Amino acid sequence: MPTSPQPLNVGLVGYGFMGAAHSHAWRTAHRFFDLPATPVLHTIAGRTGSAVAAAAQQYGFARHTTRWQDLIEDPEIHVIDICTPGDTHHEIALAALAAGKHVLCEKPLANSVAESEEMAAAATEAAQRGIRSICGFSYRRTPALAYAKQLVEEGFVGEIRQVRAQYLQDWLADADAPMTWRLDREKAGSGALGDIGAHVIDLLQWISGLDVAAVSGTLATVVPTRPAAGAMQGLGGKGDTSGERQQVTVDDTALFSVRLENGVLGAVEATRMAQGRKNAMRVEINGSKGSVAFDFERMNELEIYDATAPAGRQGFTRVLATEPEHPYAAAWWPTGHGLGYEHTFTHEVVDLVRAIGEGADPSPSFAEALHVQRVLAAVEASHADGSRWTPVGPQTPTTQETSA
Repeated sequence: MPTSPQPLNVGLVGYGFMGAAHSHAWRTAHRFFDLPATPVLHTIAGRTGSAVAAAAQQYGFARHTTRWQDLIEDPEIHVIDICTPGDTHHEIALAALAAGKHVLCEKPLANSVAESEEMAAAATEAAQRGIRSICGFSYRRTPALAYAKQLVEEGFVGEIRQVRAQYLQDWLADADAPMTWRLDREKAGSGALGDIGAHVIDLLQWISGLDVAAVSGTLATVVPTRPAAGAMQGLGGKGDTSGERQQVTVDDTALFSVRLENGVLGAVEATRMAQGRKNAMRVEINGSKGSVAFDFERMNELEIYDATAPAGRQGFTRVLATEPEHPYAAAWWPTGHGLGYEHTFTHEVVDLVRAIGEGADPSPSFAEALHVQRVLAAVEASHADGSRWTPVGPQTPTTQETSA
């Protein structure tokens, strides 16, 4: 008689938007996928006692605490899942890896290249001890996008000639939307650039198989102050216009050109000011033989163009990526019954748990996430230097250096 998978006890830090999404993933993964271990929602940590207690009950955690250090010190916990603002990732991840815990860390990896370098080095050392780590670029786990990568690897588009990506949202388009931690550079690191731009940077590199080598970028803060108080709804809400306003210290919009390592050019846009665009995360790869194009607002669809087809039959074809042959899709519903945003996190957990069970390093690694952080830093450095083309890598000047 086969033995049951061993439990994999999870300690989660943070109970907000990402805490909810990750909790759902840990609860769900083993119920639809065969896994070498069964995730158990062991303990959740958060700053406010009443709020973290409510989150524990709502999300299904057995215990709760206001000290993330309790999760690190608990020998029963195997995985630390970091869903807090970026300014805390570095300290928590280093402590977890040193304690021999596997780590899932939300993106971007940290708020600076220096912190990301330390985290990547610690993850590399921990991997030699069998400790696995992954950065939460969850959009990779969208079946249609994973299929796009598969097509590119198989040569469907031929030689890549141009890439483009956009991440368009409108939750800050209202100038009186309230101040949040995402608008504070000390907590968030950057604005639209790091929050949503990081996703499309990762996707462009992952799908194309090519790293960004240089950038030319421009940033803008469209609304310089926000109401300090207000009613939150989703990511935004309605601020109290009769009270104090606080300074926004991050960008609202980021526009930048990229040059990939093989010289191919691309264009990237990230904004939270695009009225009517709720979560339009778009990626397109153009090659010598065809193209693939994706928009997350139609997340179950991939558009493909075969330039080798006869002229009378050329045109973009809509592929509904819900067939059993598409990545991840076979574990879910019958063909045509689409998946949602939450499934990307479930797939992320599946890949991490399988990597732990196989003794393999999951992707995106902290080293891959470090390169994304270096791209972000290069965009900021380019902006500070009159949008000059700026190389990506350890040699990239900091914003302070280019402003001096």
